[in-house]
Parts: sequence; structure tokens; C-alpha cells
Amino acid sequence: MKNALFKAVIGTVAAVAATMSLSSCAPSAPQLKKVMEDNPDILYSVIQKDPKKFLDVVNEAAQKARAQEEERFAQEEVKAREEEFKNPKQAVIEEGRAFQGPKDAPVTIVEYSDYQCPFCKRGHATMEQVLKEYPGKVRVVFKNFPIERIHPLALPASQMYEAIALQDIEKAAKFKAEIFNGQEELNAKGMAFIEASAKKVGANVAKAKKDMEGEEVKKRIDADRAEAEKFGFSGTPGYLVNGVSLKGAYPLDEFKKVIDQHLAKK
Repeated sequence: MKNALFKAVIGTVAAVAATMSLSSCAPSAPQLKKVMEDNPDILYSVIQKDPKKFLDVVNEAAQKARAQEEERFAQEEVKAREEEFKNPKQAVIEEGRAFQGPKDAPVTIVEYSDYQCPFCKRGHATMEQVLKEYPGKVRVVFKNFPIERIHPLALPASQMYEAIALQDIEKAAKFKAEIFNGQEELNAKGMAFIEASAKKVGANVAKAKKDMEGEEVKKRIDADRAEAEKFGFSGTPGYLVNGVSLKGAYPLDEFKKVIDQHLAKK
């Protein structure tokens, strides 16, 4: 137990040292690690003298290191985003694809999402806000990215969505809202809730149940998933805003920054 604690603390101290060395004159992580490993009693005595204070200092340093790492990540993402403004990613949007907003909107958001993902539910709510904030200026195209290994109901929900879209894109949009807004019921009731939602939005349920197992729906979902992975989305949700990617359930303000920049160029 003592050795495990020692190794864990050494790892934390080394990580903190590495972060400190980026901004000030400080011993390198390997140097500090070697001193501690060669003289473990130094560390043990410090811990025993005031264990609470020691842990407080380590935790504070770790938090600072984490904050610096998050800041670095944010800067890299902003840089990557600016590159995508110059060279936007091109999503394929087939004729007959379901969407919300006007077809000729100056900004198209492609939403790669999973019906059972709680972050995707939050993202859906944000898309509804976007459509209200930018009437006539934004189109939202939902694409299916079910993560089946952890969300077994996401695929049948996507299949039903695309089957309904073959009938009526407005009913498909209503079905999408029913599923996301009732995600807890989806998790509890499964296919019963999916079929009830299809009926509630006025779809031909018998036809949709048949079509959801068909080749056309399968090809579309497979293509959506492949496209999401091609664009570097490894989790859900993911978005392309006129080809500029946002990875995660960002708040409305982040989407507005990208949308406004696109609109300013029009």
C-alpha cells in the first residue's frame, strides 16, 4: 500500500514538475522523479509531518496543471476551427434527406447523434434553440451515429427515424423530438416507446416497421456512421456548421460564434 501511494505521488509530482517547467525555471520531471526515487524517505517525512497540507498542495498543483492542459486544448481547437473555415469539411446531403429549417438556408448544421446519449439530448435542445435564434437562416440535418456497444436502443430509434423520413420529413422531425425529450422512457420501455412515438407523430407505423429493416435505411445509417468517423468524430454528439466541426454538446453561444462568422461572410 505504501509503495502504491509512493508511486502515485511520484507520478503526480512529476506531472506537476513537467507543467511548471514550461513556464518557469524548475527541475525537470525526470530529475525530480529520480531524486524522489533515490531518497523516498524525503517524501515520506513530508507526508507524515502534515498529510492534509501535503495533499492540499498536490491537489491544487494538479488542478492548475489540468487547467493549463484544458487551455492548451482550447487554443488548439480554435486554431483547427479557423483552418476549417478556410477548408470546410464537405458532408454529403442526399436528395430527400430529412431536415429542419429552410432548404436554402445560408448555414447548414449536420448533427451526428445517438438517441440514447444524454449529451446528444442536450445537443438536440441546443439545435432547437439555434433554429429559434436564426429563423430562415439555419438548416439542421440529423445524421445517425448510434454507439451500439453502450446504447443498444439507439440503432432501432435511428432506423425508425429514417423509416418515417421516407414517409414525411416533418413527421420525422417530430419523432426525433419525441425520442430525445422522452429519453428516460426510451431507456425504460425500448421498442414500445419507439413505436408509440411513431404513432403519436402520425406515421404509418406498420409501414415504418417494415421499412426500418430495409436496405435503404441500412445504407443511410451505415453511410452516416462512416462519414462521422471520417471527419474525426469518435463520440457523440458531433456537428458540422457549414463544414466547421464542433465536437461535443457545446452551449448555444459556441454555435452562435461559428454561425455568426459564416453569416458575416455571406
